[in-house]
Amino acid sequence: MVQKVSKEDLKKKGFSFIDEFKAFILRGNVMDMAIGVIIGGAFQGIVSALTEDFINPLINGIGGAEVGGTLKIYGGQVIRYGDFITSVINFLIMALVLFVLLKVVNKLMTVGKKEKAKDEPVIKSDEVQLLEEIRDLLKKQK
Repeated sequence: MVQKVSKEDLKKKGFSFIDEFKAFILRGNVMDMAIGVIIGGAFQGIVSALTEDFINPLINGIGGAEVGGTLKIYGGQVIRYGDFITSVINFLIMALVLFVLLKVVNKLMTVGKKEKAKDEPVIKSDEVQLLEEIRDLLKKQK
């Protein structure tokens, strides 16, 4: 487990800039973020391949429109509207997958908390216990 060290602690101990940088890099949240970026980059390749090799041909076959189209403008320049449409499709797929993944992770986190809460007995405060006793006594009197 990585030990958390504040900047003030490092400065008091006379650590150099490189030591501060190492402490920053070795924090757990920075490493988690780096792993997330790497996995996200790898996943982008999968989504791009899905879009270009599967979804675009389906769109071309069904609608008869070419997704990889270009529009010629002045001076020999072209507007690649097909590439833009492909990028939009990639973004929507990535957003959908991240949304579903986040929902699954949140659901898994709440499942553990609910089970833990059911196992633990409810501890009532002294006031609540006293009020319940009074309630029970009043019920017996009626």
